[in-house]
Amino acid sequence: MTSVLLIYPYFNNPHNRSSFRFPPLGLGYVAASLRNAGYGVDILDCTFMKREEALKKAQGIEADVVGIYSMVTMRNDSIWFAKNLRDSCDLLIAGGPLPSCDPLSFMNDFDVVVKGEGEHTMLELLRAYDNGCDLRSIPGIVYRKRNNGRAKGKQSEIVFTDPRILESDLDKIAFPARDLFPNDRYIEYWKRRYGHAATTVFTTRGCPFSCEFCSNAVFGISYRERSPENVVDEVEHALSFGYDRIHFADDVFTLNRERVLKICDEIRRRGLHFKWECLGRVDSIDEEISIAMKDAGCDRIFFGIESGNDSVLKLMKKKITPDRARKAVYSAHEAGLSTGAFFILCYPGETDDTVLETLRFAVSLPLDYLSFTMPYPLPGTALYERVKERVSKEWKAPDSLISDHVLIFDADFSENKMKLAILKGEALFEMKKRFGNYSFLVMRPFELLTSFMFRLMK
Repeated sequence: MTSVLLIYPYFNNPHNRSSFRFPPLGLGYVAASLRNAGYGVDILDCTFMKREEALKKAQGIEADVVGIYSMVTMRNDSIWFAKNLRDSCDLLIAGGPLPSCDPLSFMNDFDVVVKGEGEHTMLELLRAYDNGCDLRSIPGIVYRKRNNGRAKGKQSEIVFTDPRILESDLDKIAFPARDLFPNDRYIEYWKRRYGHAATTVFTTRGCPFSCEFCSNAVFGISYRERSPENVVDEVEHALSFGYDRIHFADDVFTLNRERVLKICDEIRRRGLHFKWECLGRVDSIDEEISIAMKDAGCDRIFFGIESGNDSVLKLMKKKITPDRARKAVYSAHEAGLSTGAFFILCYPGETDDTVLETLRFAVSLPLDYLSFTMPYPLPGTALYERVKERVSKEWKAPDSLISDHVLIFDADFSENKMKLAILKGEALFEMKKRFGNYSFLVMRPFELLTSFMFRLMK
């Protein structure tokens, strides 16, 4: 039967500075689906590898079909893999967030792009490939029509098939093939840096909200939930590999409070003892749910607040208010949870006043972790459509675009002014943590000076 190699091209290099490294669950889901159908599947997770080492391993596997994951910060590396493996495999497939929203940019180097969720699509694609069937009947793909068995010709016709209907019952989807990940490397990495070993679990797919800067290219806007029992089953499965912490990676884990309470009840009922964290919306967090989560092992929650100004939040289409954000953070804090928040500074349409207001708001909250970034118009988002005529750098660079705060479009603020805003926010937050009740003695002069400098800059 056809052999399959799935590649996650996140390389161990100086540009990839993310401190939170997790196994690629998307490929794990696809691998489980294919393996359950009888296909031989390998995952090449490059997180702890150098480029040439990874390529040598990929070539040594000699798979018939190669699927490569890609997102904006992996575009170069995914295409590099495709070019180097082009002649050693029969079918090259791209999938992930970037190919899903911008498939045409991959068609010169790949035979097929899988759009959105890949478990069912990849299985149907491989069966059609095995049987020599026309791919047009497979929903959710973009492909080049084959000439003489291959799709190398850049002039051949590109075909978009019908959109795929998303799986509504997530409990039917097999758990990710976690045994194919380098779990020992992840566990060693996490324990060395943080003293614990964390891995991810998704309990929902899709998001019913439409924040302007956010991409729903893979999971879509159709919000779907797994049952509490199924979620905790996978938690136990993940913990069996040696992890002791779970990061629930859903964008809206806390959206359905009754379901969250049932998950907490199920964790306690089974007598599971592990720490976990999640991302929460501020309009779904209060004292009751914070306490229930704490009692079930949660010790940290992150909020995507993004701005401390109501008009900017409306511009972002966040559908929250600064007042509601403050109440949510305080509810979690008073329940004993560590709290973190993410903010976007200098968003298109902002003014000096709104940026400074957001900085003051962020530092006023009882947060243990605070992240500031400049706006990044990801392909496939409404923000990208709004500013695409002003994009000055293509999304083809590595992680350093984000980690080094590189501006990629002609914004209302200069790159240096944005960097000053981020530096100011980070410095104020560190002063507050270091000096506690006396921080105002240091923060006030710094606040006045940097605000003056910020307003002077173009």
